[in-house]
Amino acid sequence: MNSRNIPRRVAVLAAISATAALVLAGCSSGGGTGSDFAATEPETLEGTVSFWHFFSDREAEVIQSVVDDFEAANPGVTVDVHGGQDDEKLRKAIATGDKVDLGLSYSTDIVGNFCSTGAFRDLGEVIERDDIDLDQFSDTVRSYTEFDGVRCSMPVLADVYGFYYNRDLLAAGGFTEPPKTLDELQEMALKLTTFNDDGSIKTLGFNPMMGWYENTVANFSPLGDTEWLNGDGTSAISSSPGWSELMEWQKGFIDALGYDKLSAFTAGLGQEFSADNAFQRGTVAMNIDGEYRTAFIDDQAPELNYGTAPIPVLASDPSLYGGGYVTGNIAGIAKGSKHPELAWALLKYLTTDTAASVKLSNGLKNAPTTTDALASPDLEVSPQFQTFLDIMQNPNSTTTPPSALGAGYQQAFEDLWLSYQSGAVDDLPAGLAEVDTQINDQLNLVSGP
Repeated sequence: MNSRNIPRRVAVLAAISATAALVLAGCSSGGGTGSDFAATEPETLEGTVSFWHFFSDREAEVIQSVVDDFEAANPGVTVDVHGGQDDEKLRKAIATGDKVDLGLSYSTDIVGNFCSTGAFRDLGEVIERDDIDLDQFSDTVRSYTEFDGVRCSMPVLADVYGFYYNRDLLAAGGFTEPPKTLDELQEMALKLTTFNDDGSIKTLGFNPMMGWYENTVANFSPLGDTEWLNGDGTSAISSSPGWSELMEWQKGFIDALGYDKLSAFTAGLGQEFSADNAFQRGTVAMNIDGEYRTAFIDDQAPELNYGTAPIPVLASDPSLYGGGYVTGNIAGIAKGSKHPELAWALLKYLTTDTAASVKLSNGLKNAPTTTDALASPDLEVSPQFQTFLDIMQNPNSTTTPPSALGAGYQQAFEDLWLSYQSGAVDDLPAGLAEVDTQINDQLNLVSGP
């Protein structure tokens, strides 16, 4: 299992489950269970450290190759690797004992809860002790590895979301460049859409349906003037004007095609992470997806003539163009770790060693997170992949902020959006206000006594 085999909606639900379980389990608030770190960085390391991660199959082999490098550099250390461990398994192992020293998660959505409950230890002490330069990570990356002043995780690799377009299909429609605004996207997509004799959709220029493939609220968030949370952690969704503008644009696009017609077409499309992916097959001309899609295309559709670009933005704020949604894999030291010094050494190696970061990126086709790795001549970068590295470093790029609710606030909003696009919600301002209420009520439960 890996981050791109876990649809965003499933990952969100898993993060909600983990959050609720940790709260119910009574994990103490903040701090963790004491540092157990030495006053100075050890000159030599010895012992066995357990490392849990979610990767499997070929990608687990990439992780293992980097672990092998770490062991070669530290011959007194043995890493006990547990692959294929999703966030739910990781959460249970941390909550029930000392099986985990270092845990690698596919979801930044767990950070708020894991930091606030102490499920992952506060790393501030060893970051300062070992003089780790956090400026090597972008503001966006730093923001999703800490919560409420506690940095309990470090970034391993990043997922960056952008725009894919089929060059041949665009050229056939008379277009030479991808759209930069959502209005341009809709105009181009409608022109590129074809229909069967019975009026059903045959090929689609762009699928605007929320919940399809990587069409998530998170991936739409950088396309307008949007805010998720206020400074106190309460919901800012109804007071953020970009959300309603994005929703109204998307609903208008769906209405232009017909909700029922579009739903029927969407239901017949191939699975996202298979060779039948609709963009790879040429059934959909333009699509939102992550940098990892370049590896799938190389493997499953090597003849596809495609380009990549930032996702189009609202025409009312074209200056936002160039950014995108950034998230990624994060790792932390479990509260019950009996070998925190070894866990920190491995965590530091995976996240700050340039050679390790480049090797992971080249093997997994995720974006590295340090400035040195991004600039490394050893980093394998195609023109299509370079787009995502540019997006990652663009100041307009954003992420979903950590919350004590985990991903709960995102799911509450996406539930409303799914109802709205189907026509089940008539009063959008009232619906957005109700989402604020739901999120704030959940926050009160989590932060209460």
